[in-house]
Amino acid sequence: MINCLILEDEQDAQEILETYVSKLNYLNLIGKFESGIDVPPSLLKKADLLFLDIQLPELNGIQYLRSLGNPPKVIVTTAYDQFAIEAFEVEVIDYLLKPFSFERFLKATTRLRRIVTTIQNTATYFVYADKTTYKIKASDILYLKAEVDYVKVKTIKQEILILDSLKNWNEKLEEHTFLRVHRSYIVNMEKVDKISKNRLFLQNTECLPIGAKYKEAAIARFFE
Repeated sequence: MINCLILEDEQDAQEILETYVSKLNYLNLIGKFESGIDVPPSLLKKADLLFLDIQLPELNGIQYLRSLGNPPKVIVTTAYDQFAIEAFEVEVIDYLLKPFSFERFLKATTRLRRIVTTIQNTATYFVYADKTTYKIKASDILYLKAEVDYVKVKTIKQEILILDSLKNWNEKLEEHTFLRVHRSYIVNMEKVDKISKNRLFLQNTECLPIGAKYKEAAIARFFE
């Protein structure tokens, strides 16, 4: 899931963006504001993506972006094309000229999603088991399974049983390509080859159950 913010001072434009965001299940709107000075720093830290208008009160969009020490990824939404060069100098992902279609919006967010997924899947975790510390890349994990007070981490190459809870790992991995598909399983959906009835098949070697309350989300994620 990609957490996003809307920074736009026109009500109609805000509503269009909010409607577009609601159509895509990989975007999660966490706030909308009319001025950069109104955005709480704590909320900005949670954002992966900022939809940024140029013409804003107090600071324009580019000035606001330059004021941030560690900004999220940015897609500019504006009626003015003369700021494009300046915007790309501050490394925005895309520059959408109003009025833009949902198709154009989808193209921009799909590109952003690929970038975010690549970054997320390079994440590395260090786990301790049997007096040994293991270094695990998120992209190498196939699934995690709850085992009473332990969690089995199944990777491409090995299985590691660690003293931990599936809930903790769900919180760590929920921003990645992972999804809880059963009370006992979290799966890397990038590794799923097919879904048949209430089963997931990973790399044609693993067959895992899907819990009834998780099935709809699992199918939706599979077809993204």
